[in-house]
This record gives sequence, structure tokens and C-alpha cells, in this order.
Amino acid sequence: MTGRPLAAARRGLALAVASALALSGCAALPHPPAPMPSDWVPAPTATPVTSSVGLSPDGFSAAQRMTVRVRNIGCGFVKTGTGFALDAFTLVTNRHVIDDSQNIQVSTHDGRSIDATAASSTTVADIAIITTQESLGGAFAARAEEDPQEGDVITVVGYPNGGKLTTVSGVVLGPVQDPLGSAVDTVLATTAVVEPGSSGSPVLNDAGDVVGVVYAKNDSNQSFIVPVSVLNTLLAQPALLVPEPVDCDA
Repeated sequence: MTGRPLAAARRGLALAVASALALSGCAALPHPPAPMPSDWVPAPTATPVTSSVGLSPDGFSAAQRMTVRVRNIGCGFVKTGTGFALDAFTLVTNRHVIDDSQNIQVSTHDGRSIDATAASSTTVADIAIITTQESLGGAFAARAEEDPQEGDVITVVGYPNGGKLTTVSGVVLGPVQDPLGSAVDTVLATTAVVEPGSSGSPVLNDAGDVVGVVYAKNDSNQSFIVPVSVLNTLLAQPALLVPEPVDCDA
């Protein structure tokens, strides 16, 4: 008959000790960590490289020769961006590069200046298509069939700040919500450092195929690209592209 009260007493003692330990432990706990930053993106799983796409004998890689400077002369403003040739008379850039244009001029890597004859854009993504009357010459883009994955090494070729043709490399950080809130649900963040004027630059994989189009950056020097799957969809469905109006009240 004495076994049950003793067991109960032991259980009570154990509970009291556990409670005391719990109370003393809570008093010694460190402060909780700060919330995760809202602009956090996954860490890269590969290291950025400094090598560019292999150069051709004339000193320019195929990627550099297909990349052009886009100059938008609007009503009281001039802005520059980058584009790349799909074929002899068609190139890709960003919608925001050609917004409110009065005249669009394209400069090739060998110094030729070509006028655009038409432009169209889409609300699906920050993408525009420009056509020219004179041949762009040079090389033309080969588009990948699949988007790059987190950790993939990429190369960006463009005209940052409207200056000289520049090649930079980085890695894909992964999919993120579009920081500009366009109609595309997600875009890809990368570590490639871009500047104003880089908008519309081709993003290349290690085979030299286009895997995306640069369109934005943030204060942490992360760049954002429209993935090639979106570009391929737009080119396969021309109805998604509408003529870009020229509007000048001056």
C-alpha cells in the first residue's frame, strides 16, 4: 500500500525540479534573432567567374557582335539601353527602354547607326521587339529552350550607362517575385552587376545561348532578368505583342 504514495511523491518532486529548471533556463535564454530581411534571396551554389564567352578571330565574341546599343530619342529626353539581334532585321530590348519614343536609333558593335522602322511591346513582361530597315549584320542570338537554374553561371553583355560594350559574369540566385510588379509572377535574380543602360542586355549560359534578358537591378547590386521561357512564349505568340505608339506633345 505504500508503493503508490511514494511513486506519486517522486513524480511530484520530479515535476517541481523540471519546473524550476525550465524557469531558470528561460531567464538565461539569449534574445531571439532579428527577422529575415525582406529582400533575401537564396545564396548562390556556384562561384562567379571572370571569363567571358570565347572570342572570335575578329576580337569580338558572337555575343558581343549580336549586341547593340539602343538610343531612345523622345519628347524632351534621350535614354539608352541595350538590345540583341534575333535576325538581320529584328532585335530584343526592354519595353521601358523604348517607352514614349519619337525616334529609336540602334548602334552596332562596329559603329554603324541604324534607324528603327517599327517597335512592339507587351504587358506580359518588360520586353520589346524592334525591327530595322537596314541589316544589323554581325551574329544572331541562339535562344536556350530552358531557363537557367539556381547556381548556374551566366554572362551579361551590354552597354552600361550608354558607354562601351562590356561583359560581366555572375550566377543565378533563383526565382523571386518581380520587384517592379509587372504581369510576370516570378523573374530570376542574379549576381551579375549591371547599370542603367544595361537594360535589354542578353544573358548567356556557358554555351553562349540566351537564357534571359536584363531589365532591373536593386541597391544590393543584384540584377533581375526576364527568363528565356517568357521570351520564347512571346515570340511564338505574336498576338501578345502590340505596336508601340509614338506620342509627342512638343
